[in-house]
Amino acid sequence: MDFLLFQFGLCTFKHHHAEAKYIMKSFNFYVFPKPFNRTSPDIKFVCQSSSIDFLASQGFDFNKVFRDGVPYLNREEERQLREQYEEKLSQANGAGTPSFISPNTAKGPVVVPEEHKVFIDKVVDRVEDLLKNESKEAIALDPCTGFQRKLIYQTLNWRYPKGIHVETLETEKKDRYIVISRADEEERKRREQQKQAKEQVRSQERVSAALWEELNDAVGFSRIIHAISKSAKLVVGHNMLLDIMHTIHQFYCPLPEELYDFKEVTLSVFPRILDTKLMASTQPFKEIINNTSLADLEKRLKESPFHPPVVESAEGFPRYDTAAEQLHEAGYDAYITGLCFISMANYLGSFLTPPKLRVSSRSKIVEPFFNKLFLMRVMDIPYVNLQGPDLQPKRENVLHVSFPKEWKTSDLYQLFSAFGNILVSWIDDTSAFVTLTQPDQVKIAVNTSRYAESYRIQTYAEYVEKKQNSTHAKRKWVEDGWKEVETKRLKTQYTTYASQESFNNAVHRLAPVLGKRSMSPIQEEAGTDELEEGQIIDSSSDHLTEDSSEAGFGNDVVEFCTKKPQKAKKLKKGQKAGKSSVQLFEVPDTW
Repeated sequence: MDFLLFQFGLCTFKHHHAEAKYIMKSFNFYVFPKPFNRTSPDIKFVCQSSSIDFLASQGFDFNKVFRDGVPYLNREEERQLREQYEEKLSQANGAGTPSFISPNTAKGPVVVPEEHKVFIDKVVDRVEDLLKNESKEAIALDPCTGFQRKLIYQTLNWRYPKGIHVETLETEKKDRYIVISRADEEERKRREQQKQAKEQVRSQERVSAALWEELNDAVGFSRIIHAISKSAKLVVGHNMLLDIMHTIHQFYCPLPEELYDFKEVTLSVFPRILDTKLMASTQPFKEIINNTSLADLEKRLKESPFHPPVVESAEGFPRYDTAAEQLHEAGYDAYITGLCFISMANYLGSFLTPPKLRVSSRSKIVEPFFNKLFLMRVMDIPYVNLQGPDLQPKRENVLHVSFPKEWKTSDLYQLFSAFGNILVSWIDDTSAFVTLTQPDQVKIAVNTSRYAESYRIQTYAEYVEKKQNSTHAKRKWVEDGWKEVETKRLKTQYTTYASQESFNNAVHRLAPVLGKRSMSPIQEEAGTDELEEGQIIDSSSDHLTEDSSEAGFGNDVVEFCTKKPQKAKKLKKGQKAGKSSVQLFEVPDTW
């Protein structure tokens, strides 16, 4: 993940039951990992010229990113910084110094400026009166300037080395004034020690507050992601796999190498995710929505049989007009993604008995679309299933080819020229998948490499089997033992520090990443829906936007289509849901 996410769009929707409308709040965050001190991470990142050119053409404010971008830290960087600050606090607690001058340190008379002589003489007269009048224990002077207080301390320290104690206090309005009290030598020492202790505590508190404020500033935008994660609200995006990956990598932890670990980490950060592109590509929407790109989807959902929701911006928040189309501004993309979800969710209510005009994000009828992320250009694996096993296509006409690093695509076409049209999907510099038109030619193609020295051909099934065996060989622990080891490792990477007080105890919330995460219960829809606020997220990284990017993720997936996708059975409007309402729109295993 060498690219940086520059702009993060967030839009929240809350349903106002009495007025049958949604109140939305939209945000546009510019984020940039600015070094805040000499020990902070100095991030290197990659820019793609075409992305920069596109963002510039859309009026993207690069100065705002680099000059005013909100900083952030991932979990490990935050942990390291906390340790540094705790060490600083420990040193401060052990080496506190008094912030005052002891009255016994004056060595000679004080030179009082002419304009302050009358003021100092009046103070001396009041002290004389205090010492003569045994009925008085102390006198309080009127609030004065810092320089005047300094003159008072120096003058009284020289003229009265014994018999009095001088102390500065504050009023409720934070005005400082001096209290002078009679005290013998022993009482004076005791008060000086108390004063020193108080000053040291105040100094430590000031240092602590400054350090924690600096830490919170450094964590920056990551605190927003932590709050969303802690809320367990539904997070909605459009074609959002790449955006989820960037969000986790940038604000939580480096992405795991294994898909299984990626799923576990993703669910620990965002327990409920919904991809509107996948939703629009699935029954019952598949037959009535022709184009699932975000802008076209938003327009289609304004037409029959859909009913666009009534949405108002909260006071003080940006107002968006869909007619003006502010595409590629992250906050606007998040906004129309939310509109798309609400329209499609409410359409599902028409299949219930009795029909419902509004469907909550916690409704059972929406659950089949949870935690499945759309995959671009992978026809036989249309989505990543975060909560279960992914679809396993047969791919009988797919071959795995290993070859020298110098080979190019033309060399592969030359190698398979006798087998007609082929599809090449590169894995790395020395291997690729090759799809043949006819499955019955696979065996012949494999046999051609039996005596070859520079290349090797194997079936897709053989490739998968060897990869699984290799993976199992690396994991020598039993499942429970492996989870325990991984949990200990992940405690420092994936735990949420919601506040300073919860820092030491926060491990208990997100540490068991590899175990089953307790999800917030999804309650059945009742006759009166409770007001709730859902999270709609959009982000853009060099125009890798969560809601608008149609560029698919293709690093570890291969584009194959072994057979024409089968259409799921179309549902009739008004069909009874009953218990089957949960299964009514199950994302199909066969597309």
